[in-house]
Amino acid sequence: MTRPPHGFEQDIPEKSSATLILWLWRDYLRRHLGLVLIAVLFMSIEGSMLGLLSYLIKPMFDRVLVAGQSDAVLWVALSVFGVFTLRALASFGQRVIMAHISQKVAASLQGSLVAHMLTLDGKFFQDNSPGTLIERTRGDSSAAATVWGTVLSVVARDAISLVSLLAVAVSVDWRWTLVAVAGAPLLAVPLVLLQNLVRRTTRVARSASARVSTRLDEIFHGATTIKLAGTEKREAGRFRSEMADMLHAQIKAAAGQAAIPALIDIVAGLGFFGVLLYGGHQIIEGTKTVGEFMSFFTAMALVFEPLRRLGNVSGIWQAARASLDRIYAIFAERPQITTPAKPVPLPVPPSQADIRFEAVDFAYADSPVLRGTNFTAEAGKTTALVGASGAGKSTVFNLMTRLADPVKGKITIGGVATTALDLAGLRGLYSVVSQDALLFDESLRDNILMGAEADEATLQAALKAAHVADFAGQLDHGLDTPVGPRGSGLSGGQRQRVAIARAVLRNRPILLLDEATSALDAQSEKIVQEALETLSEGRTTLVIAHRLSTIKNADKIVVMDKGRVVDEGTHEELLARGGLYADLYRLQYSDGRTVTDGGRRGKATAGPRRDGTAEDAEGSALLAATSRAVGSVLGLFGRTRR
Repeated sequence: MTRPPHGFEQDIPEKSSATLILWLWRDYLRRHLGLVLIAVLFMSIEGSMLGLLSYLIKPMFDRVLVAGQSDAVLWVALSVFGVFTLRALASFGQRVIMAHISQKVAASLQGSLVAHMLTLDGKFFQDNSPGTLIERTRGDSSAAATVWGTVLSVVARDAISLVSLLAVAVSVDWRWTLVAVAGAPLLAVPLVLLQNLVRRTTRVARSASARVSTRLDEIFHGATTIKLAGTEKREAGRFRSEMADMLHAQIKAAAGQAAIPALIDIVAGLGFFGVLLYGGHQIIEGTKTVGEFMSFFTAMALVFEPLRRLGNVSGIWQAARASLDRIYAIFAERPQITTPAKPVPLPVPPSQADIRFEAVDFAYADSPVLRGTNFTAEAGKTTALVGASGAGKSTVFNLMTRLADPVKGKITIGGVATTALDLAGLRGLYSVVSQDALLFDESLRDNILMGAEADEATLQAALKAAHVADFAGQLDHGLDTPVGPRGSGLSGGQRQRVAIARAVLRNRPILLLDEATSALDAQSEKIVQEALETLSEGRTTLVIAHRLSTIKNADKIVVMDKGRVVDEGTHEELLARGGLYADLYRLQYSDGRTVTDGGRRGKATAGPRRDGTAEDAEGSALLAATSRAVGSVLGLFGRTRR
């Protein structure tokens, strides 16, 4: 069953053919005008040769085959050979030129599309799967870039062929010509209906192809998970289902395209039938020669081939139009997060600027994530954000870097709202190390430099600070060793150290650490944590962590629950208050008794919390009860083992 579209594909407006052709010409084809004109010249020569060939049929029959004039043999033979040679050279020239232009246009269109998508907000990439965007970039762009060459070739070459062949047919007998083409008007309505069918089915086929690309992306990146879960057959079945949807749509589109030349053939057959009935008697009576009939017959036989291709142009264009609509829709997308017309400079050096969240609200679609969030990250100090999953911690980072903007409230750096700062300058303040360090299928050196320039001494210092030097020398080609797709050739700890080396080289005043050690083993965590501590020295650092042991030494810990800041303080202060932080800490490190300031006390209490509500208090009480139950079980298990 065909699935409904998603993302921006749900409602792609259809543009007129004139709009799409003008856009394609203005932005991508006009720069190749000179080569296009040369190609059109070659196409015109190629097309006109068919008319000349059919014209030569008359003297070949009347003077050579029927009359037996030996002096006409040589010049007729040379003329036919010259026609075929000139047609071959013109065909070769136009095909080479058109292939060159098409490849150039495809590369330019794909480059522009990727560059444009990189300017769009994060929401665009959340709404559209990688497979969909890959299909738009590769499949649709290629179809859109090459179709114009096909259309131009057919229109320029076959239109000339059609005119020259009809001219020959009319020169023989205009009445025969009218009989041959009398059925052409019957094609009008069926062609319009078939064009609409091709456009609709091609849109469905492109959407299905995008889902196939997405499924492949998920299968290949999740191969290990699939194997461990034992779901190979299920995933293979889902892929086959997606393929079946795509093939069904492609077959319907192909059938629609194939029906157009088929109808033309039927009309052509009717035309020949009429001419044979009408002209046959004239030949028998001697009013027309055999050469005239064969010249006419050849011209009309040849005329229907370019006519078929011209008729098929509409189907080809309608198929490409579905791709052009999708690409045009992406180019029509505009980022909502941009640099203001007059950006405001920071009044103090970034290293001395506090970061403040002032009554910030944020929601994804209709789901609130942050509610009245207030806190300050002081310059040059470490501020940690803790809370259960879904508390809004990662959203805080997204808002700070303007990957998203608040619904209400504001975020300031040095007293200036982030929305008033230059966007590139704002993001240039941050170095980020996240739990999922994304590496590219390049060398270790390229993954660390990320396009930055650094001398060897600076690079080696970064490698040492991030503990990359500990393993880089053991790789086959050192820093020039390819790390594999998404860094698959390195361990999790090694990938994290590469991310830290990037941050060291980037050397920005604000450091964001998002669960940087959450997926590491104890040994790797120790090495990475040491590197992070070195990196954070002298910088304004914000840390998201679930392992509370990694943020015990933070200057301030901000506790979040259900999108609100419910407490803040140092590790010792928060434990002493016995609130949500103490509950979370006990769940990780206690054997069932409450922990405070490194010691233990007999009973847990839910202390007062800032900005709390009845709902928050109820949730915290439930969490406290749960933690006591888990702690009791763990304590019982520990005593049993002893």
